[in-house]
Amino acid sequence: MAGHSKWSNIKHKKEAADKKRAAVFGKLTKAITVSAQQRGGDPDTNHELRTLINKAKDANMPKDKIETAIKKGTGELQEDIKLEELIMEAYGPGGVAILISVITDNRNRTTAELRHLLGQYEAKLSGEGSAKWMFEKIEKEKGSIGWEAKTKIEVSSKDKKGLERLYEALDEHDDVQSIYSNMKK
Repeated sequence: MAGHSKWSNIKHKKEAADKKRAAVFGKLTKAITVSAQQRGGDPDTNHELRTLINKAKDANMPKDKIETAIKKGTGELQEDIKLEELIMEAYGPGGVAILISVITDNRNRTTAELRHLLGQYEAKLSGEGSAKWMFEKIEKEKGSIGWEAKTKIEVSSKDKKGLERLYEALDEHDDVQSIYSNMKK
């Protein structure tokens, strides 16, 4: 019985690791496709694409998956799925401003899902421009482009725990690429 339990545990750990890797690959694939769609499929001229390809290689994403994602974005592979990149704005516990970078094939579905998810953690979607003005787009380390809060705010330990649970739940959503907030760490 002990041997069976050992292999069963290994199987469950492998399944969990495979799920995490698949989620990372899915998010990277969407990001590569959108970058190639918006800015071209040549990594020499598309800095963002080059950065995403490097991230994909760091995550051990197969080369053929990377190339397929680029071809989808440039239109070489004819598919009816059109992805769009959105920045959704929200406010969380303690009045923390949150920017959620999303890549989706269905804006209405993703908006409804995120509205529901945010509601479970005492947060709400807000109108366009209501939170984004508190952030500026900068070039972060390793050449990735992101949003940085102009000023950070202190939150209570209770709100901080709630926000951390919210960030974990958002990160697990397939369409969410990145999360930015003005909470002091």
